[in-house]
Amino acid sequence: MGDIHGAYKALVQCLQQSGFNYEEDTLIQLGDIADGFDEVYQCVEELLKIKNLIAIKGNHDEWFNEFITTGYHNERWAQGGKATAISYLRLTGREDTVKHAGEGYSVPLQSADIPETHQRFFQQQQLYYIDETNNCFVHAGFNRHLPFKGQPVYLYYWDRELWTEALSYAGFKRGNPSAGKFQMVTPFNDIFIGHTTTVHWKIDKPMQAANIYNIDTGAGHGGRLTIMEVSSKKYWQSWPVTRLYKTNYR
Repeated sequence: MGDIHGAYKALVQCLQQSGFNYEEDTLIQLGDIADGFDEVYQCVEELLKIKNLIAIKGNHDEWFNEFITTGYHNERWAQGGKATAISYLRLTGREDTVKHAGEGYSVPLQSADIPETHQRFFQQQQLYYIDETNNCFVHAGFNRHLPFKGQPVYLYYWDRELWTEALSYAGFKRGNPSAGKFQMVTPFNDIFIGHTTTVHWKIDKPMQAANIYNIDTGAGHGGRLTIMEVSSKKYWQSWPVTRLYKTNYR
């Protein structure tokens, strides 16, 4: 599943439409649950119901985790963090205490306001996951010219070059995204990423370049949320978030 960005309604739609079994199926969620819409709390609660959940760390999740562990609001919270704060302030009845000042805002949210189960959730997200068939799941990407494991931590949830280089790959330019696997030090079967939303290319469906599948289809950017079956590449999508929500807190 791609980037959720607080869109609980989209999350539920994807799970229902795909017939996901909370007890038997495995969900690999590619990160960025936080920031965007003000239902982050509900999203985490829903994900915690899934018996076999593999939760990958996204950059927005890491910003929220920094707040949880330090008590400081990261300056990058301007990129959707207000909705995350409102989501958790709602638990305490203080969602109306967010104050606006020009382009910025202040919130009285404290790390102690975050339920312990949610604190552990964000603290325990994985940087990546490699399955038994050598498929790689990572939020953003990695440096393909270096061994996959042991790279600077931030690359796994920040890198965009893997995807942009794949798009520039000769086979993709010829209009054949299945032309082959472009070279990397650590070879993988298929690679699944989020982070760089496909709506930048005016597409709200998954994109493929070489052996990389980008399933961030814009749940945080006016697009849709996507869940994909790994083996068949069949996918299901939510309605556009502009249809599900009247307010985009970004």
